[in-house]
Amino acid sequence: MIEPLVLRSSRVTCTLYHADCLDVLPTLTGIDAVVTDPPYGIGIARCGVLGSENLAPVRSYDKSNWDDAPPDKNTIDTIRTMGKWVVIFGGNFFELPPSSCWLVWDKKTTGYYADCELAWTNQSKAVRRIEWPWNGMIRKGEDIRVHPTQKPVGVIKWCMNIIKIPAGTTVLDPFMGSGTTGIACIQDSRNFIGIEKDEKYFDIAAERIRNELAQTRLF
Repeated sequence: MIEPLVLRSSRVTCTLYHADCLDVLPTLTGIDAVVTDPPYGIGIARCGVLGSENLAPVRSYDKSNWDDAPPDKNTIDTIRTMGKWVVIFGGNFFELPPSSCWLVWDKKTTGYYADCELAWTNQSKAVRRIEWPWNGMIRKGEDIRVHPTQKPVGVIKWCMNIIKIPAGTTVLDPFMGSGTTGIACIQDSRNFIGIEKDEKYFDIAAERIRNELAQTRLF
């Protein structure tokens, strides 16, 4: 049995697993929602750098193979059936059922990377779009970027709120990365379960979540 790291405040509980999600998912119960950003299989982690010299200094990351291949169909199928509310970023890279409710993040980019990112949902709602600049130094919010495919906290909060995931529910992110979904959950009083197999990013996520919980205690 894999022992999680459990972090709490008076309002929320965050349960973090340093493991492969395939080993943890069968053991989980009580999941209300899934909000996640799986590897797309485009090999971005092997580049070791991210950014444009014209907009900001290129940021270096450890070269790795975590994005060499996307999760297989069985894993995606398992994840998408685990919650009443499901948001899967990069849904256009995976084999998913038709949906009327895609969430569009317009990054206002001007360079090499995609103008927008798409998130699939299992909701019967209209397509929604958010403009949230994420273009070198031209960025909205105060996020410090520590992961090459990191999403802004504000975008993840918008995703959860636009499809009306209630406060007090439990949200799962099986590909936790640097813990952004966890921070968004804490800020809006949702419990969080995160799974990350990369030790470096698990440690970063745990530190960010600890800091966010400490911050909320101050207020």
